[in-house]
Amino acid sequence: MGSIEKQADTATVDVSLALKANDLKIVPSLAAEIASLGTSLDHKDYNGRQALLRKARALVTALETPRETMIKHNWAEPNNAAAIAACVEAGLFKLMATEKSPTKVQDLAAALDVDPALLGRLMRHISAMGYIKETGPDEYQSTNFSLALTIPIIGDGYPCVLGGCFAAIGHLPAYVKRTNFVMPNSATDGPYQSAYNTKMNFFEYLQANPPWGAQFNNHMGGYRQGRPSWMDQDFYPVKEQLLNGADTSSEAPFLVDIGGSVGHDLAEFLAKHPSAPGRLILQDLPIVIGQIKPGSLEARIEPMGYDFHTEQPVKHARAYYMHSVLHDWPDEVCASILGRVTAAMKPGYSKLLINENVIPPTLANWQTTGLDIMMLSLFASKERTEADWKPLLEGAGLRILKIWNHGEGVESLIECELA
Repeated sequence: MGSIEKQADTATVDVSLALKANDLKIVPSLAAEIASLGTSLDHKDYNGRQALLRKARALVTALETPRETMIKHNWAEPNNAAAIAACVEAGLFKLMATEKSPTKVQDLAAALDVDPALLGRLMRHISAMGYIKETGPDEYQSTNFSLALTIPIIGDGYPCVLGGCFAAIGHLPAYVKRTNFVMPNSATDGPYQSAYNTKMNFFEYLQANPPWGAQFNNHMGGYRQGRPSWMDQDFYPVKEQLLNGADTSSEAPFLVDIGGSVGHDLAEFLAKHPSAPGRLILQDLPIVIGQIKPGSLEARIEPMGYDFHTEQPVKHARAYYMHSVLHDWPDEVCASILGRVTAAMKPGYSKLLINENVIPPTLANWQTTGLDIMMLSLFASKERTEADWKPLLEGAGLRILKIWNHGEGVESLIECELA
């Protein structure tokens, strides 16, 4: 260790390195690969598009100088997110969506009753980053991206994450330095509590600071869109693994969505598998269940206020399901949560389905690694590898039947039964 420290203290890199493109020699081959991959791309081909995106990002990284990348990371990207969040709050993108032609900043500002100079500066940076289209001096037009920001599950993530998450992310370097670079592992005394000066956990803090709680529910709805779903036949054979052998009584619990927010997943499941028997039960904290808009859920879906740290009231369901729940908690807390589920399961009949990331040993997708650092900052928890999942689940008295995967950056489905 001492020799490494000495080398780090004495090593020097000439500044000229920071002013040259990162790797010009690979640009021609990357450009050729991109051209080849793009000729037959179909918008429904998720994995093909991800492969092309990986190459495109590699091309940008190769062309940029280290100095340009540094400025992008520290100036351009954080301030783009902040500018978008401010404009979401102002209602800009909803207004632009009603305009069929380019619109002047002055006219937009007048309609929104905001300072035109401020709005112009925000829009100029969003345009420079490529997310709205500049059509003339102080004149802009919507893009597909900015139109999508009018959808709550897309737009609401910006003010929620900027306000309720970014302070913890920005505080992470100072926190780990202060704690001697030891892995945070406390759900109640970690980077988030230190950054926001609170005793509350992430979810409690968002709910205590409206509208962040409701915006976060929408954000999670957006996170879950646009990727292959475990409910599809080519991902997980629902009929063979769940429907077959299930109790067909109308009173029998079939699928219990634990921590299911406002019901995005159960609504999708019912739409794709309307013949599923029995009861479909949506569980989350009463404050979250209370945010479900009347009439937004099918009558078959039963909302139920429930804290998954307490005894599971629904016994012997065909399947208990958790989507992006366990990644919010350190292993010790996860073991307790799992214990509540296993106590309710029926041996030889019930299954636990965990819809979460299983990080591969190499070539992890940026969505997964980015989320992993979010988990570190917000929850002192993590996205898990198969080597992480196995002892956690086996220690809770479960046996992994199979880990179902469906491509890069797609959450897996971990199918378990009682050991």
